[in-house]
Amino acid sequence: MSQTSLKQKKKNENGMRQSKESLEGEKRKETEKSGVRLSNQGSQESLQKPDSRASVVRSQWSRTSRSPSTKPPSVEESRSRNTSLKPEPEMPLESQPPTPPEPESSQRRKKYDGPTPPGSETSRRKKYDAPSLPEPESSIRRKKYEPPEAWAQSLGRDVRDNRNSLARDTRSDSRDSHMQPREYSRPTPTEWKAYSQRRPHYPTSIQMDLDCMSEMQQQKLQEEDEIDEAYWASVKLLYEKIPSSSRPRPPKPKNAITIAVSSRALFNMVDDRRIYEEEGLEKYMEYQLTNENVILTPGPAFRFVKALQHVNSRLRDLYPDDQELFDIVLMTNNHAQVGVRLINSVNHYGLLIDRFCLTGGKSPIGYLKAYLTNLYLSADSEKVQEAIQEGIASATMFDGAKDMSYCDTQLRVAFDGDAVLFSDESEQIAKEHGLDKFFQHETLFENKPLAQGPLKGFLEDLGRLQKKFYAKDERLLCPIRTYLVTARSAASSGARVLKTLRRWGLEIDEALFLAGAPKGPILVKIRPHIFFDDQMFHIEGAKKLGTITAHVPYGVGQKYHT
Repeated sequence: MSQTSLKQKKKNENGMRQSKESLEGEKRKETEKSGVRLSNQGSQESLQKPDSRASVVRSQWSRTSRSPSTKPPSVEESRSRNTSLKPEPEMPLESQPPTPPEPESSQRRKKYDGPTPPGSETSRRKKYDAPSLPEPESSIRRKKYEPPEAWAQSLGRDVRDNRNSLARDTRSDSRDSHMQPREYSRPTPTEWKAYSQRRPHYPTSIQMDLDCMSEMQQQKLQEEDEIDEAYWASVKLLYEKIPSSSRPRPPKPKNAITIAVSSRALFNMVDDRRIYEEEGLEKYMEYQLTNENVILTPGPAFRFVKALQHVNSRLRDLYPDDQELFDIVLMTNNHAQVGVRLINSVNHYGLLIDRFCLTGGKSPIGYLKAYLTNLYLSADSEKVQEAIQEGIASATMFDGAKDMSYCDTQLRVAFDGDAVLFSDESEQIAKEHGLDKFFQHETLFENKPLAQGPLKGFLEDLGRLQKKFYAKDERLLCPIRTYLVTARSAASSGARVLKTLRRWGLEIDEALFLAGAPKGPILVKIRPHIFFDDQMFHIEGAKKLGTITAHVPYGVGQKYHT
């Protein structure tokens, strides 16, 4: 080989060595710069709060859009950054360039296998070739080198995960609260307490309310509590005064003894009736609507109804579950607009009347059988006559001309005999053939029971209730007492009457045979709540002395008007 070619070869080797060393020096400088920059960013991120999403977003955007150097990166820097972050792809052996011979310094370093001194150039190169980054604490920091689209997707996924975990915690808390319900102390239902008195049972809610209120709001709340307490005190007082607050339930109609009473029999409606007859229906309706808050005064059947209620009260004490009681029905042909005044009057006097029948001008007789009526009392004689023809025990009520005191603890009912409890067969003989024929007939048929009259069923009802008191050994304290007040003579015709009652299985408490004498003075002594008779002259005589009477329009006596 010539000397010139050797010189040229040495010159080429020196040039290649110098270029390789210059490239390695540039790489070291670049790695030193990138290592310093990454360490600074890691220290700044470590100072921020790990759970703050806003700090993560600011740091991410600061890394992507706010670079410390505003000038564009050079070609060498981009090339060095790409080489440091991405591994170079392997080239096939055929396309790989021939590797230049290694310098002597690198060969010497390979021969030395001992530990590298800390201050040496090789240790510094290893340090900056693989910098140790701080471990991120969230999935967002782990993805800081991802593109913005992937980073946004990961951020949304983390938000959804946090929301789902919060919902799971809430559901678990609600399940725990349902499994262990809060228990409050409840006052008894009979206690009347205002809201301000009930609030101490819930101290947690009270404290929360007071903490959230200003002084003005608390003062306003206290005033509302005082008003509320005063209101409930007035309601309590009102319900204590109203008897209906503890009113018993009415008996079942199929078991009860139903007494139907008209409005004119229960209350004094004489003035109302006069307006209806003189001025017509419209004026009558206007008058009732104007005076619907005016309480009606008691009528002829009022004291009788009060006595029936006392019997019911005694029966409920002895037989709490018994349904065989008196049931009062207000039966009237008044219009429904008058019903308000009737209800106000019934409640005012504490009458236990729950069933009303207001027919609006039509006759109420057709409803008597539907209500299973045992006795119908009215002030209208025509309606009473209709009820008698329908086979319903009925009577026309008349009030006494004088005020009389009545017993409040005992129901007293007085009956005439013929054409009331019994049929009018014997009375027909007396009217047509005289008293002698009448006495002979009664003596002849002394052992033959008389046929029943219209009020026989009501006497049976009274006797059946009396036996209930007798069963409780209260014969002397029985709140029902019955009387037979008849014009018959005991010696000549009294025996048949008593034997008939015995055959019927009925007991009469007192039997008074007057032999044609006036009944008025005897009735004043008895003071019955109601006296039933078929002849008007007996009704008139008793009414003048103050007895409440009930005329039964039945039998032959109605022909003679006596």
